[in-house]
Amino acid sequence: MSQTTPAAAGLCRRAPGTGANRWVVLVVLCVSLLLVALDATVLHVAVPAVTEDLRPGATELLWIVDVYPLVCASLLILFGTLGDRVGRRRVLLLGYALFGAASALAAVAPSAGLLIVARALLGVGGAMIMPATLSILRQVFPDRRERALAIGVWSAVAAVGAAVGPLLGGFLLEHFWWGSVFLVNIPLMLVSLPVGRLLLPESKGERDGPWDVAGALTAAAGLFGLVFGVKRLGGGQPASAVTLVPLVVGALLVVWFVRRQRRRRCPLVDLSMFARPAFSTAVGCIVLAMLALVGLELIAAQYLQLVLGLSPLQTGLRLLPLTVAAMAAGLAGARMLRRFGPRRMVCSGFCLTALAVLTLTAMGGRDNPGLLLFGFVLLGFGLETTLFGAYESMLSEAPLRQAGGAAAIGETSYQLGAGMGIALLGSVMNAAYAPGLASVPGVPVRATAAAGHSLGEAYDVAGRIGGPAGAALRRAARDSFVHGLHVTLLVSACLLLLGAVMALRLPRVMHCEPDPVELPAPREAERTRVSA
Repeated sequence: MSQTTPAAAGLCRRAPGTGANRWVVLVVLCVSLLLVALDATVLHVAVPAVTEDLRPGATELLWIVDVYPLVCASLLILFGTLGDRVGRRRVLLLGYALFGAASALAAVAPSAGLLIVARALLGVGGAMIMPATLSILRQVFPDRRERALAIGVWSAVAAVGAAVGPLLGGFLLEHFWWGSVFLVNIPLMLVSLPVGRLLLPESKGERDGPWDVAGALTAAAGLFGLVFGVKRLGGGQPASAVTLVPLVVGALLVVWFVRRQRRRRCPLVDLSMFARPAFSTAVGCIVLAMLALVGLELIAAQYLQLVLGLSPLQTGLRLLPLTVAAMAAGLAGARMLRRFGPRRMVCSGFCLTALAVLTLTAMGGRDNPGLLLFGFVLLGFGLETTLFGAYESMLSEAPLRQAGGAAAIGETSYQLGAGMGIALLGSVMNAAYAPGLASVPGVPVRATAAAGHSLGEAYDVAGRIGGPAGAALRRAARDSFVHGLHVTLLVSACLLLLGAVMALRLPRVMHCEPDPVELPAPREAERTRVSA
C-alpha cells in the first residue's frame, strides 16, 4: 500500500495562521448542510397529507416535490461564483435568512401555488448555502490533512441529513400537521444567522473585471433545462415535447456558456481547472458514482415495500445501515486518504460498491435480512469512500480564489449525475420489467399495458381484475420486477467498474502543501499603506 512520503508528511503539519475556532466554524457549516440535506427529503413522507389538504393537481404536485432540487441545482454555479466575488460569508448569511423565511412561508402556505413558490425560494436559499459551506471550509482549513478530516465530517452530516429527513418527517406528521416539516428549519436558522455572522470568516476570490451576469444567468437557465429534462426522462416521458425541448435548449445554453467563458479575459468559471487531471477526474467520478447508484435507492425502496411488503417505517430502518456505514466512511476518510492516497481510495471505493451491488443481485422474492444488511453496509461504505475521495481531490486541486466556483461545479455534477442515474437506470428497469407481463393468461391487452408502467400500478390492475387472472398478474409482475432489479444492478456494477478505471488518473499520493498566501494586488496594497 502506498503511504505519504516523509517529505509530504512534513508538509502536513498544521499551517500557520489557522484560527483555533476553525472547528467551531465546521460545526456551523455542518448545521447549514444538515438543514439543506433534510429539506431535500423531509417532504417525501408529507406528500399524502399535502395532497389531502391543498388538493393540488397532478402537475402542481410534481412541482411541489421537484421545484426545490431543480432550482437549487440550476443556481449553484451562479451563487458559488457570486460568493467568490462579493464574499462567501455574505452569500451564506443571505442564504440562511432566505431559507428561514421560505420555510415559514411553506409551513403556512394556504394553496399549492404558494407552496410551490416557497419551495422554489428554499431552492434559492439552498443554492446560496451549499457551495458557500465547501468554499469557506476550503479557506479555514488550508492544511490538507485537517481539511480532509473536515470534509469527512461534512460528508457524514450530509448522509445523516438525507437519511433522517423521512424519519423526522414521519414523526412530525404523527403529532402535527404537514407544515411542521418546514418549521423545524426556523429555530436552527435563527441560531445559525448570528453565530455565523460572529464566527465565520469573510473571504473573496479574484475581483479583476466585472462579474459576468449574462454568463451566470445563462448557466442557471441551461442547468435548469438540463436537470428538468433529465428528471422527466427518469419519469418515463422520453417522447414528450415538454421533456425534449428543455433538454435540448438547456444543453445548447450550457455549450454557449462554456464557449463564452473560454473567450472572456475574466471568466465566471475558470475552465482551465478541467485541464488538471485530478480535478476533471474527480468531477467525472462524482457524476459516475451518482449515475450508477441514485436510481437504485428508488428501486430498492420499491423492492422493500412492494415485493417484500414492508411498511415505510420498516423500509427506512432497513436502509439505516447504509447511512451508518456512510457516516463511518466519512469519519474514517481522512485517515484512509493519508494511508492509501486519492487513487487507491477512490478506485477501491468504486470496486467495493460494485461488489455490494453484485451481492444484492442475490435478492429474490423472499426476504433475506442478512443479505440486505451485508449488501447495504458495503454499499454505504463504498459509496461514501468514493465520494469523499473525489470531493476532497476536487476541492484541494482548485485554486483558493476559485473555491466557490469549484464547490458549485462539484455540487452541480452531483445533481446532474443523480438526475441522469434516475433516467438511465429507470429506463433499464422498465425495459427489463415490462416484457415479463406480455403473456399473462386471462389479462386483457389494455390492462397488461397499464401494468407494465410500474409494479405499484400492476398491483392495482391485478386487484381490479381479481380471481386467478389477477393473482397470476400479481405473481408475474413481482417476478418481472425482481428480474428487472437484477439487470439494473448488473448495469450499475459495470458503471462502477468504469469509475474504478477512471479513478486511476487521480494522484497516487496525497500531497499536503498548505495553500499559498494570496497577496493583494499592488494597487490594493498601496491603498492599504496610505490608509495606515
